[in-house]
Amino acid sequence: MNFPDVGSHIFRTILMYFLVYCAMRVMGKREIGKLSMFDLVVSIMLAEMAAFVIEDIDKPLSYGIAPMLTLIIVQIGMAFIGLKSRRLRLMIDGKPTVLISKGVLLRDEMRKQRYNLDDLLQQLREQNVDSIGEVDFAILETTGKLTVFPKDENTSNDSNSSGSDSEDSSSSKSKTGKNQIDGFPNIKYEGLPLPLIMDGKVQDQNLEIIQKTRFWLKNQIQHNGIMDFKDVFICSIDHNGKIYVSPKDDKK
Repeated sequence: MNFPDVGSHIFRTILMYFLVYCAMRVMGKREIGKLSMFDLVVSIMLAEMAAFVIEDIDKPLSYGIAPMLTLIIVQIGMAFIGLKSRRLRLMIDGKPTVLISKGVLLRDEMRKQRYNLDDLLQQLREQNVDSIGEVDFAILETTGKLTVFPKDENTSNDSNSSGSDSEDSSSSKSKTGKNQIDGFPNIKYEGLPLPLIMDGKVQDQNLEIIQKTRFWLKNQIQHNGIMDFKDVFICSIDHNGKIYVSPKDDKK
């Protein structure tokens, strides 16, 4: 290898470094913060295209740069479409999987994800959880990370105290405010936080879980100054029965 060849390799290496760096910056911090399956494929292909141009200096630079630019455009286009379509987001990234629900290990879901007990125990230990019995909910995210919700010790203690009368129990609930919504004290939801509206679209299946209707949901968003479902970016209910509503940016 003569000196011009070395110089050409150095030049192409530096050029590909900045191109890949700029590509990752253009595609957003999401690429750095977490890698979904789609993100991983894009990253691998960018690396392969850069390596192809660096290794074979007889090939024109356009042979590598053109496919890289095409891939970046495709990724950015899919990201923008994904902002508008939740169905596309689920197709690309998949859905989180609940592995433990209310302290019960869901073996069928683990089998579907080819997720064994060693994997589960390892990720629990990484979050300072010693036993599966300490977990209320565990969700396997699309990135492979395990999100853990430990059991509420206060809730378990309240359920074990059977000697208190109805007045004491009702007064304690009013103090804590758990499982209640302002104006709707009878609602109880003990599961995970549920999205009720996403990108202006009502999630009817989640309304059925909490046994509420669209009429009730509209009243909730109107309490927050929003008149129509399509003007809501996200509306969710947490395990304490509290409603969170965020309007779309263009309605602010």
